[in-house]
Parts: sequence; structure tokens; C-alpha cells
Amino acid sequence: MDATIETIPLTNLAVTFIPVLLAMFILIKWSLQAGNALYSIVRMLVQLILVGYVLVYIFESNDVWITLAVIAMMIIASSWIGLRTLEKLRVQLFGHSIIASILGGGTVLLIVIWPVLTLEPLYKPQFTIPLAGMIFANSMNTISLALERLHAELKNGVKFIQARNTAMHTSMIPIINSMFAVGLVSLPGMMTGQVLSGVSPLIAVRYQIVVMCMIFASAAFSTAILLVLGKPVLEKCTEN
Repeated sequence: MDATIETIPLTNLAVTFIPVLLAMFILIKWSLQAGNALYSIVRMLVQLILVGYVLVYIFESNDVWITLAVIAMMIIASSWIGLRTLEKLRVQLFGHSIIASILGGGTVLLIVIWPVLTLEPLYKPQFTIPLAGMIFANSMNTISLALERLHAELKNGVKFIQARNTAMHTSMIPIINSMFAVGLVSLPGMMTGQVLSGVSPLIAVRYQIVVMCMIFASAAFSTAILLVLGKPVLEKCTEN
């Protein structure tokens, strides 16, 4: 198969916004916060254009310190955002969240880029940064769901261990559902991108297996570590 992908001309890219405008018309007609939707679209465009230029610079520099700085920023941001469901305990849990992300997500990332993909150099940003983004973003969402459910359980008088287990189970449902559905209901983003670029589906499948296992393990590890390390703070949920 041809492993190249055609660049989308700006005129063709503009066609993408036709259904977007139609969707906006529906929101306006039904008075459903069209302004907020428009803001999200504009923000998405600005963010993606900026990140495109930034990634070009990072990939061309191929500098280990820049790569590590980007990953550190991902860890800090995801650790903070993941705690938004427990706003009053956010500061107390922030350190625990960073440790959980490093131990849970960082360990899985190292396994993927070293013995699995055998990257050379190990910090190759074209691979390391997108993979780190997937790991920490999914861990962030899982942690957020777990903390929200834990707070609800503790408020209802459930003992911490049982509340922790319920929270962990609930937080993993979206990832487990996606593993059930992959290949049957959806083709995940990474696999779709590779197939569109001309890569053989059989090769793309191998990469997607790595991604799915990576996301599942890192989310489970990070969430479990935070729930264990943060127990003294999390038990204060009933007081807030």
C-alpha cells in the first residue's frame, strides 16, 4: 500500500465547516447556547494551529530536554485537571496525583517506547509525545470519574474500601466498553489515521493493540495509586 497521505488544500478544508454551520443553525434556532459552541470551535481551531507549529519545532529539534519538558507539562496539567471533581481537596491531592501519573502512566510509557517499539533514540518525540498524550489524557479522565464516584459513595455513608472499589470499577467502564467495541463499532483514532495514510490495516492493528493495552493499564495503575496514596485526604470527602 502507498504509505503517503495527501495534503488537504485549504479550500477543501473549508468544506468541512458546511455541516458545522448547519449544526450551528440548529443550535441557534433551538436557543441551545450557540455562542458557547461557536467559542469552542474557534478555540479548537486556534489551539490546533498553534500546536501544529509547536510540534513541528519539537519534532525537528529532536531534543531530549524539550521532549521531557513537554511530558512534564502533560503530567502537571492532567494531574491538576483530573482533580476538578474534588475542588476543595484539589491542593492536598495534587502531589499524590502527580506521583500516580508518573508511576502509573510513566511506567507504561517507558515499557511501550523501550521493549515494545524499541525507539532509537528512546525519547524520539514523534512517538513519545503523542503516546504520552494518550496515556495521561485517559488517566486524567479515569481519575476524575473515580473521584466523583468516591465522593458520592462516601457521602452516602459507604465505608472507604467499598467506596474505593466502586469508584475504581465505575471509572474503568468507558475504557472497558471501548475495548469491547473496538473493531465492531468503531475504528480508533490511531488506527484510522494510519489506514488513511496508506499503512496496511494488519500493521495498523498491531499499533492499535499496543495503544489499547497502554491506555487500559496506565489508567488502572494511575487511578489505583491515587486512591491508595490519597486515602487520608480522600476520607475527608465526607467533611466537604
